[in-house]
Amino acid sequence: MSKELLAFENIYKSYGKVDVLKNISLTLYENETLGLLGDNGAGKSTLIKCLSGLEEIDKGSISINGKKLNPKKYNIKKARTYGLETVYQDSSLAKEQEIYKNIFLGRELVNFFGFIDIKKEKAISLNLLKNFLGLRGSGVLADSKVSTLSGGERQGLAIARAVHFNSKIIILDEPTTALGIKEVKKVLDFIKALREHKKSSIFITHNLAHAYELSTRFLIIDKGEVKENILKKDISLQGLQNTLLRVAK
Repeated sequence: MSKELLAFENIYKSYGKVDVLKNISLTLYENETLGLLGDNGAGKSTLIKCLSGLEEIDKGSISINGKKLNPKKYNIKKARTYGLETVYQDSSLAKEQEIYKNIFLGRELVNFFGFIDIKKEKAISLNLLKNFLGLRGSGVLADSKVSTLSGGERQGLAIARAVHFNSKIIILDEPTTALGIKEVKKVLDFIKALREHKKSSIFITHNLAHAYELSTRFLIIDKGEVKENILKKDISLQGLQNTLLRVAK
C-alpha cells in the first residue's frame, strides 16, 4: 500500500439548514491521481473548498502527511504549508501581470539585503516555461504578460507554480473547462507530467474520458455523500459511465 498523503475523515459541512457534505471521507495516496466525480450539486465544489482551506468544515478530522491538523485552524496558508495547492478552472492568474510575478506572488524571493530578487525569480520562471511548459524561442520571456499565453499554457503555468513550490498534493478543479481541443490536450499532458514529478493529484472534471485517461482511482459522490470508491483497474470507461448514471438516479 502506498503512503497516505491526505485524509479527510467523516466530514460534515452545512450552509444554514442545508447539509452539503454528510460524513464524507476522502484519502489520497502517494503517486496517485484521484478522479473526483459526481453530477452538478453533488457537493464536489464544497468538498474542494474544504480540502483547499477556503471553507471551514463543521465536523470531521484532517490529516496531511501523517500529521493531524486542527480543523478550526485549517486554512489556505496552512494547506500550502503542508504541501497542498489548488489550481482552479480560471487558473487564478493575474493576466495583466508579468509571468514571474504570478509565479512568486505572495512567496517572493529575497536577497541578502531583504530586497526581492527579481533576477532569480525571472531565471526560475524561464526555466519553468521551457522545461515544464515546453515553450521555446526568443519570444519566451519571464517578464511577458500572462495574457500572452494561451488558455492551456496559463493552466500549465499554474500547475508548474505548484510543482516549483514542491506541493506534494495538487487539486485540479475543472482545469479544461472552456478550452479548445488543442489547449485541452496541453493541459492533460501537464497533468500527466505531475506523476513524473512524484506528485499526487485530485482531478475534478465533468469529462469522463479525461477522468478515465488520467486517474488511477475514482471517488464518486452524490448529494454530499460518497457513493463509490473504485480503482481504475476494476472498471471500464463504459462501466464508470453506467455507475455515475446509476448513482445520480
